[in-house]
Amino acid sequence: TEMRNKILKYCFEKSIRTYITPKISDIIVRSADDIHLFDTPLLLCRNCGLNFEQRVIKRLMDIVISLVILTITSPIMLVTAIAIKAYDHGPAFFKQKRCTINGKVFEILKFRSMIVDAEKPGMVIPAKDRDPRITPVGRFIRATRIDELPQLINIWKGEMTFVGARPEGPKFVKEYTDEMYATLLLPAGVTSMASICYKDEERMLQGVCGEEADRVYVEKILPEKMKWNFIELKKTSIIRDVQVLFKTVAAVI
Repeated sequence: TEMRNKILKYCFEKSIRTYITPKISDIIVRSADDIHLFDTPLLLCRNCGLNFEQRVIKRLMDIVISLVILTITSPIMLVTAIAIKAYDHGPAFFKQKRCTINGKVFEILKFRSMIVDAEKPGMVIPAKDRDPRITPVGRFIRATRIDELPQLINIWKGEMTFVGARPEGPKFVKEYTDEMYATLLLPAGVTSMASICYKDEERMLQGVCGEEADRVYVEKILPEKMKWNFIELKKTSIIRDVQVLFKTVAAVI
């Protein structure tokens, strides 16, 4: 930190363009308000979030948009469910416990893209390229993001929102609450700037499983995701939600 401060001051003095990998504290300070106490300049850091009216508008948007998309995509969802069921007679949906704002646990819904019991209880086995556990139907719905459509039901029920923190499992939230507190201040979301911009998770988890996968996730992936969550927390607004939704559509296309 001391060396970084010296370099920053030097570069600022010499008008040298500088790129910085931010710490979480940098993200918090960046949106601080400039105030002064007598003759002392101060930075006021606070977590305002959405006010009551904005939360109501956000919830109404979630209900209306989720119902519209559910209505439009219902034929696709029906065909997908039938195809999954017909392939191996297993369940069409995959359910997994996740945490949302304030640590509340809910079951996230997805179309099942892998064989039944692809992951044993307590074991984390990340999907790989050409993973044999992924069914032919699953490969298609994962590539086209159709497997994510059932999360519209989570949104309609109020368990998730369109734009928010990507929900984590209760195991990580319980063991790493201090590292993840930004996630617990945001509702679980289908998409976010982290989902659009952060691309390293799948690469880092290739070829690892079990405790090693947990270690890589906590030490390398989680800190980067938390930075994005803090950015979401500090910049959250209805207008930003709309911008993220448009960027998500563009990314999927």
